[in-house]
Amino acid sequence: MTTLVCTSASDAATGAARTPSYPSFSSYVKARQPVLLRTARSLTANPSDAEDLLQTALTKTYIAWDRIEDHRALDGYVRRALLNTRTSQWRKRKVDEFVCEELPEPEGLPAADPAEQQALHDAMWRAITKLPARQRAMVVLRYYEDLSEARTAEILGVSVGTVKSAVSRALGKLREDPELIPVRREAPRPVSERVLR
Repeated sequence: MTTLVCTSASDAATGAARTPSYPSFSSYVKARQPVLLRTARSLTANPSDAEDLLQTALTKTYIAWDRIEDHRALDGYVRRALLNTRTSQWRKRKVDEFVCEELPEPEGLPAADPAEQQALHDAMWRAITKLPARQRAMVVLRYYEDLSEARTAEILGVSVGTVKSAVSRALGKLREDPELIPVRREAPRPVSERVLR
């Protein structure tokens, strides 16, 4: 049960004065949250647990924000916080085992064949390596790193329009790649959406 505690306006004002505000932290979280959330999801089985894990790691990062000397290495710091937090949670958890006559396996869709997934992944990378270096960099930043068009343009030092047109041409080349044509026939969605995400 949660007990609500009321504070006076003066208490709230002094609390706000004690907590520092870091606009650069907010910018960092907005820019990198999708990538960091993918990392958190790789550490947990449940998407909700991954969000909680990321929130905890970001809280630890916020507390240590003024002590972090190299803000270019923030992703590494947050990933380490994610891993340490997850390890601590794993050590603290209590596992209960129950004996039952039937295994509680959920009946669902059959899992995709890992060999087919790996073959598709390899074919996609071979197709991407055939792209010109500039287009390849833009495709990787947009779809593998999940960066926005504006952020991709900023990193590569080009305009957003250049990113849009180059990525469009690159996806067109990927759609025409002979190795990926059979994949496109199997699935209703374009290969760029299925594999690059």
